Amino acid sequence: MMRVAIDARQLGQGRGIARYLEEMLTALGQLEGDDRWLAVVPADRVVDLPTGIELRRTRRSSRALYGAAALTGRPRLERLAGGADVCWLPAPAPVAVGRRTPYVLTVHDLSFETSPRDFTAYEQRWHRLARPARLAARAAAVVVDSEATGAAIEQAGWPVEPQRITLIRGAPSTALTAAAELDSASNKTPYLLYVGALEPRKGIATLAAAIPVARRAGLTAPLIVVGEGRDAALLEGVAGVKLVGRQSDSELSRWYAGALALVLPSTLEGFGLPPVEAASYGVASVVSDLPVLQETLKGACLTFPVGDADALAKALVLISGDAALRERLGAEAEAAVSTLSWAQSASQLRAVLAEAAERRR
Repeated sequence: MMRVAIDARQLGQGRGIARYLEEMLTALGQLEGDDRWLAVVPADRVVDLPTGIELRRTRRSSRALYGAAALTGRPRLERLAGGADVCWLPAPAPVAVGRRTPYVLTVHDLSFETSPRDFTAYEQRWHRLARPARLAARAAAVVVDSEATGAAIEQAGWPVEPQRITLIRGAPSTALTAAAELDSASNKTPYLLYVGALEPRKGIATLAAAIPVARRAGLTAPLIVVGEGRDAALLEGVAGVKLVGRQSDSELSRWYAGALALVLPSTLEGFGLPPVEAASYGVASVVSDLPVLQETLKGACLTFPVGDADALAKALVLISGDAALRERLGAEAEAAVSTLSWAQSASQLRAVLAEAAERRR
């Protein structure tokens, strides 16, 4: 039996890492065996844990707890969990782990280092407090969900040997898959779809500039925007754009199922989950030409240069008016993601954690 302490502070936050953590915890809890998965959750978080995951709630709120941990080395994650053979950190963040307890760190991207201005002043201070490179240097293993992130770690000069980096890809949401059979008849009007946080590195400014150009060139399909964030104001009042905020799994499933195509104009991504989720519905994507998006979809997407609003506008007009192109790219993308599953990802993560725990013995 293995006791695993998990830094579960991101649960319930509605962002990409939260969704990743929720999916991975669900799959870990379904693995066979008698391992104990101990999710450490701050006092100020309201969460509903999946079956098989045990709650370890702290007495302090997130900021107080992890700020103190980063500055003083206390309280340690494994002790908050009541003891552990190994810890899992789903993302770099301020945390304390004892020297005798191995841990596995997941790194999704290096945006906090490559594009610090995309974050608020508070977020920048929090990232500095986390000291991601140092956290990675101490880790028994570093998990990445794309080859592109692994390459970025090497290019950044982090002190992490290649043999300590393991690739474990994400997968389409199991919650969305469960809701996929819901009737999507309510979405009868053809539309384009954006899903994700409304923040600078998602290319919201490029999207806001491209839509008017595309409409002047003949685009009639509206753009449905699912998500929240400080860049929402850039899209408010733009003709042909409808912001619907955060959506439930069943609602998001309907939006995916009825879309002409997904749009993701990001300037940086570590994995790019929305195009993968769209692909599971056979829906094509228009994405910026980031290597990671080509990687996860195996090239089955329509691309445009990062930050080029005119090129994005042309791509939107093309994809909305060419049913054969949409069908071909959608089918190719669906095939590209068909081998991905959270059950497989959880099994791979469990193996990495077990190897790290074994080194302690």
